[in-house]
Amino acid sequence: PQTILLNIYKRLIMMGHCVTASSTDLETNGTLLDVNDHSPSFPENNKRLEISESTLPGTRFQLHAALDPDGGVNSVQQYRLSPNNNFRLEVKDSGKDGKVPVLQIQSPLDRETSSSHKLLLTALDGGKPPKSGTMEIYIDILDVNDNAPVFTKDVYSAEINEDSPIGTIVIRVNATDMDDRLNGDVSYSFGNVNSKVRELFDVDPNTGEITVKGQLNYEVDDSYEINIQASDSGAVPFRTEKSVTVNIKDINDNAPVIEVTSLSNTISEDSRLGTTVALLSITDSDSGVNGKVISFAKGDVPFTLTPSIQDNMYAVVTNSQLDRENKSIYDVTVIAKDAGEPALTSVKTLRVVVSDVNDNSPEFSISRYNFYVTENNPPGMSVFYLTASDRDEGDNALISYNILRDAVYSNKVTSFISINSENGDISALKSFDFETVKTFQFQVVATDSGTPSLSSNVTVNVFILDQNDNAPVILYPVSSNGSAEGVEEIPRNVNAGHLVTKVRAYDADIGYNGWLLFSLQEVTDHKELCHGSGACLMELKILVENPLEMHHVVVEITDVNDHSPSFSEKEQQFQIFEHTSPGTRFDLHAARDPDAGSNSIRTYTLTSNDHFEIDISQNDEDKIPFLVLKKSLDREQKNKHVLFVTAVDGGKPHRSGTLNVSIIVLDINDNRPMFSQDTYQIEIYENVPVGTTVTRVNATDPDEGTNGEIEYSLSKTLPRKIYEIFELDSLSGQLKLKGTLDFEESEIYKLDIQASDKGDASINEQDITAGYCFHCRKLLTTVSLVWTAIQDRSEHFAHSQRQTRLSINWSYW
Repeated sequence: PQTILLNIYKRLIMMGHCVTASSTDLETNGTLLDVNDHSPSFPENNKRLEISESTLPGTRFQLHAALDPDGGVNSVQQYRLSPNNNFRLEVKDSGKDGKVPVLQIQSPLDRETSSSHKLLLTALDGGKPPKSGTMEIYIDILDVNDNAPVFTKDVYSAEINEDSPIGTIVIRVNATDMDDRLNGDVSYSFGNVNSKVRELFDVDPNTGEITVKGQLNYEVDDSYEINIQASDSGAVPFRTEKSVTVNIKDINDNAPVIEVTSLSNTISEDSRLGTTVALLSITDSDSGVNGKVISFAKGDVPFTLTPSIQDNMYAVVTNSQLDRENKSIYDVTVIAKDAGEPALTSVKTLRVVVSDVNDNSPEFSISRYNFYVTENNPPGMSVFYLTASDRDEGDNALISYNILRDAVYSNKVTSFISINSENGDISALKSFDFETVKTFQFQVVATDSGTPSLSSNVTVNVFILDQNDNAPVILYPVSSNGSAEGVEEIPRNVNAGHLVTKVRAYDADIGYNGWLLFSLQEVTDHKELCHGSGACLMELKILVENPLEMHHVVVEITDVNDHSPSFSEKEQQFQIFEHTSPGTRFDLHAARDPDAGSNSIRTYTLTSNDHFEIDISQNDEDKIPFLVLKKSLDREQKNKHVLFVTAVDGGKPHRSGTLNVSIIVLDINDNRPMFSQDTYQIEIYENVPVGTTVTRVNATDPDEGTNGEIEYSLSKTLPRKIYEIFELDSLSGQLKLKGTLDFEESEIYKLDIQASDKGDASINEQDITAGYCFHCRKLLTTVSLVWTAIQDRSEHFAHSQRQTRLSINWSYW
């Protein structure tokens, strides 16, 4: 009891009561009993715990015990935990420390299901009624990396145009991770994919966006399976893969491709309808309507395009009769056009040469020839010529001529003439005499050299023209020396009109040449009297009457310079080839001067010039002038020369006459074509369409006519690939794309182009250097080098290409 009292005393002091202990009081109040006047209380109102979700069930966590000032049964007797699925409460009796609550994990924790828990712990004492105190327990579940990323969709697929630019977003994948923080931080990357996918696509590691990285091409691959991997950032990361299907949508970005698989450049003009000239493969690597191709032969040509039994194969065949004489060369243009939008077109031109067959006979320009030949023609000289033409070519057009000789005319007429079998020039083997033969007829046959040969003939009528080659013959009076001289005596006192005598004459010629005119002439002309001499004596007889006497008189006749030299024509023209050798002589018209002796023509002069001089030849008493070439002519420097020839007599003062001489210099093929520049360098993008003009080369030839007409061609020593990619127009010199350029296949091409004129080779063959080519063999041909550098469309590659081209140029030079 004393102990109890002391305890009560102590408690009263603790409660703040002032108690005075006395022996009387102690004796009166022997015992103090506790009442339940206090509630249990925890040291803190709430408690926060952090527990990893990987903590195993059964794990215990000791909590702070509640305090209750009451004693005995009024102290804390039990604990209660608010209902939950994961935790249970155990109470441990610690003896003098009372009951201690212990929190135990009852079932596995899952942060992803519940990341935190709020529990209410209640402490109850044993009073009647019991008092209680509470403490809130906050439990944060700590995350562990126990979840893999999960894609939000089961299937990912996308469609994108093949011409989509780099950087275009194809699709965005999304994956989530229920873990927290780094364990739930998802990044994206390619899984097991090939290198081609990595070249064409890229994936953003943060957003999961798949973008275009390279140039797509439907024709290379129309779909891609891209394996995307989603990874968390845990210490030991989880990974999940998902396949993404990307379908490439075709666009019309490929023009049809026309390839010549077989070509017969030459076809005979008698070929049957349907004869195949070429086989073509026409394809379009696009799909659907973009790859559907319509092909046809353009223009009014006797060819058409027919499909073959083999897919994408076509034949160029004849659809009408050919006639080389109507047209010998056809440029057959084949057009292939796809059905895309917009439509793309390719063009291929095939040159077809129609070869000749001997289907045309030689033809004379007229059905009957009438030739007029003056008698007394020089024997062996050409009297006339005729020509026939043949519309065929080559040997089929090579014509030979012969005279058709038969029994009737063989001895009488045709033996007088001969014909040049090559040019139809007809010569007379003897002089014709109009008084003997006035006309005759014969036939000329023109035969070509084809197999079998064809021929035609023409009738030739020859009329001999009379020439005044017969002098009148005086029949009366006649003298022995051929001159008629008559002496007639007449009475002195006859009247006017008295018949003195009759003169009879005859002329074997006909027409005007045979008409005779009788006249009395008074001989007064010095030249006629003196027969061209400067002076002469004339003997006369004078009859004197009363008495009748005969006297002989000698008269001296002298000339005076009363005439100027004159030419029969005012102008004379020569056509001289520029290759004519110096020293060549040309006959000039001779001047005439009625004066004689020293008053006649004494010399000829020529205007001063560099190329010609005059030479004078003496023929009896006449001086004959000749024009002599002293220096070679060059038509390209001067194509016409005008000179004046002056004839001067010997009179005092001199008299003169002038002849205007024109010399036309004829061209020979003495100049080769020359290109406007030695080397052509061109840059062109690799994806320009077929048919694009790359450049145009130009050459000139100072010659004229066919000697100056130029044809262009590619050198025959170039690689075969050159002819597949480029084609050259032989007339215009335009170089066009025949095939597709590929920068990756070849960055530069070197082409040798020849320019040839159409003239006959008339200069010595020699090496011709143009550009830097030293192997040209064709006469009158100039070679130009065309450098074609291909530019890639990519700016990055364009820079690289320029460096490459320069290095190649330097290596070539």
